[in-house]
Amino acid sequence: MTSPAPKLPVSLTANPRLSSWVRFSGDGRVAISPGKVEIGQGVVTALAQIAADELDVDLGRIDMIRASTAMSPNEGVTSGSLSIQQSGRALRHACAEVRQHFLAAATERLGVDAALLDIDDGTISGPGNVTTSYWELAGEVSLDHDATAGAPAKGAARRALAGHSVPRVDIPDKVFARPRFIHDCALPGLLHGRVLRPDVSRANLIALDEASARAVPGLVAIVRDGSFAGLVADGEAAAEAALKILRKGATWSAGEPLPDEDDLAGFLKSEPVETTVIDTRTATSPKQAVRILRRQYTRPYIAHASIAPSCAMARWDGDRVHVWTHSQGVYLLRADLAIVLKLPAESIVVEHMEGAGCYGHNAADDVALDAVLLAKAVGGRPVRVQWSRHDEMSHAPFGAAMAIEIEADLDADNEIVGWRHAIWSNGHAARPGRATQPALLAATEIENPYPRMISTNPPAANGGGGDRNSVPLYDFPAWTITSHRLLTMPVRTSALRTLGAQGNVFAIESLIDEIACLRGEDPIALRLRHLRDERAKDVIRVAARRAQWKPQKRSGIGYGVGFARYKNTGAYCAAIAEIEGADDIRVKRLTLAVDVGEAINPDGVINQIEGGAIQATSWVLKERVRFDRTRITSASWTDYPILRFSEVPAVDVEIIQRPEIEPVGAGEAAHGPVTAAIANAVYDCLGVRVRDLPITRDRIIAAAELAS
Repeated sequence: MTSPAPKLPVSLTANPRLSSWVRFSGDGRVAISPGKVEIGQGVVTALAQIAADELDVDLGRIDMIRASTAMSPNEGVTSGSLSIQQSGRALRHACAEVRQHFLAAATERLGVDAALLDIDDGTISGPGNVTTSYWELAGEVSLDHDATAGAPAKGAARRALAGHSVPRVDIPDKVFARPRFIHDCALPGLLHGRVLRPDVSRANLIALDEASARAVPGLVAIVRDGSFAGLVADGEAAAEAALKILRKGATWSAGEPLPDEDDLAGFLKSEPVETTVIDTRTATSPKQAVRILRRQYTRPYIAHASIAPSCAMARWDGDRVHVWTHSQGVYLLRADLAIVLKLPAESIVVEHMEGAGCYGHNAADDVALDAVLLAKAVGGRPVRVQWSRHDEMSHAPFGAAMAIEIEADLDADNEIVGWRHAIWSNGHAARPGRATQPALLAATEIENPYPRMISTNPPAANGGGGDRNSVPLYDFPAWTITSHRLLTMPVRTSALRTLGAQGNVFAIESLIDEIACLRGEDPIALRLRHLRDERAKDVIRVAARRAQWKPQKRSGIGYGVGFARYKNTGAYCAAIAEIEGADDIRVKRLTLAVDVGEAINPDGVINQIEGGAIQATSWVLKERVRFDRTRITSASWTDYPILRFSEVPAVDVEIIQRPEIEPVGAGEAAHGPVTAAIANAVYDCLGVRVRDLPITRDRIIAAAELAS
């Protein structure tokens, strides 16, 4: 039986030209140009390590080039913890093939067999002290051809950098206050733009009094296109002053009603839906159920709440436009801009710059279109638009609210013999560039508006959306998993970190704990008994050992465990929470174990798990988009509190390093397990099972009253 022919990694198949990934310059530098972007996750460092390993050059020679539609590979969107999995594999293969081409050229020049040549920091040497280098050969070796599937990458044992922690390449600029974030960049001749939007949901602009605003010194232009209205000024102060006057003189329609925030489950279950059966399993030897546990779990709408509001710059040159953005998908944004502007995509360059906070579809793409529309009015000068905190918390897409019902069939021994899991939620993805209509906010406001895109869910093969992590990893004998996606969307939703995984893991792991309690069985023992995947068992065991599960119970202290494999195909993660229940819940310590296969930069993996654990703690204890029947009311940090530094738990992470296994991402692995671990610790501490997030004092009191 012949083995299958080798295949190129998916990103290299889509972008096979080697020169789009790797270039050598005459000053001894190597330019590496991935299509994935840095959004604070440290990916450019890990990708630089991969490239340096395969090329045998010092990490300090690597220049990581920001993604741009003018020159970078099109790797879609940086999301779903896929950067190492997709871009890393492509880059490793591309660099291995580039190395092979240069060895062949060195053989030709030096007259030495390639097998006898070594490469050390880009210098190629052989017997008799003959040497050359990548840079000497760069003029003779063309990389303007497509990759092939035959170039073998180094085995894990031969890699010098992968598996070792190295300093992040993006940190020095941030520490020494060099302008790396888009918010800090000032192009020559820069103007400042602001956009006027209503407080009332989906209101249309009826009238605009422009005369008073035109008297503001420094005002350059007022732009109106249907319900889209904005201005350009020569400074931030002038822009704010003119916007304040415009707002006072604007007349809006009544808008559209929002749901009842206090009955989100009722709203979600009452709307028209598209129903999909995600997965079914039939028991080979069905057992009689003597009782059914029915439980409902909810999570609210969650804001991205990026620390810095969204920002973009745009400059027109005739009928061409250049956009600077912290979007996670420069090519996808370009596609939507082309639709709105009715321009060929080739007339638009979208260039990535880092933004201070991004993990999902926040307003980065929306503000880019705002900047483009305003810049068209000022004849070739660049325009910078930065949203306000109010804008960000009112108009950016939110993570979708979810209602999850689980029914567990139990036999006489309270063993699980059947499982039914149903989800009601808006879709979790309405990113740009994936439909024939644009997904950008201003596109719904212009004179000839596009309809607001109703969020969909990615297919299960890509990890799903509302259904993400809804299929249990446990070996229950039978189950049915069903997703009900809403076909209405009064509150705008799109991708937020983990999509539906946080809600589903919270629900599954909470009910598993409840069943362990019924059985009088240690919740870790129950999990291990129902798992067949040894890597899954290992993260639970390692977390339990590291946390010294289960310590002597003390008054006012609770411990809980949560586990998941992200998307059921990615990183394994187990979390144990130690909480203190006094006036409010305080998470004292989180202990996590994670298995990402080969950890390219262990310190980077730990950073990602720590960050996800802290963000999940904030979601669980505090975060909830608030609204009345007409408007979003949580438009400030006062109304949308997040975890304070003084409330951050100690986070302890152990990596199970598996260099022989292809790496996967770590960014979203911790959220579900940490959410469940905290909820289970609350029950351990207080004897109250809270099934509605966030777990606040009021929710605990309500759950206690319901239980009594």
